[in-house]
Amino acid sequence: MQLQINGRPVEVDVEPAMPLLWVLRDVLNLTGTKYGCGIAACGACTVRLDGQPVRSCVTPASAAAGRRVVTIEALGAPGAPHPLQAAWIAEQVPQCGYCQSGMLMAAAALLDRKPKPSDADIDEAITNLCRCGTYQRVRAAIKRAAGVKA
Repeated sequence: MQLQINGRPVEVDVEPAMPLLWVLRDVLNLTGTKYGCGIAACGACTVRLDGQPVRSCVTPASAAAGRRVVTIEALGAPGAPHPLQAAWIAEQVPQCGYCQSGMLMAAAALLDRKPKPSDADIDEAITNLCRCGTYQRVRAAIKRAAGVKA
């Protein structure tokens, strides 16, 4: 199966029904995307598929064939973090950090869609669960990255 992962074409020999999460983690060794619940409830596995956030734990690999998949590994670059990554650090969002890659991917999709999001926009877009409860910091970081007063 032909996939486009982080701007590069890759060929994977997997069952079409295999969850995209396992293709990313186990086949391609892109371990930034996390397994949380396996039922699309927590969002730790969020990646972008053609720009839209999706829960990769329930997305079959076949659904990604011929489409653009972007993982946390492609958000920013060493020495040049994405504005969200810089804001995440400035607002001290991470505690345990487990949910962060999924949160960042959902937030990046939100800012692409709504460059100056309101609190309601953030609440609607960020449905990811955080065990540590850093939701207010997440909101502040998204606003900081967007240049919106918190």
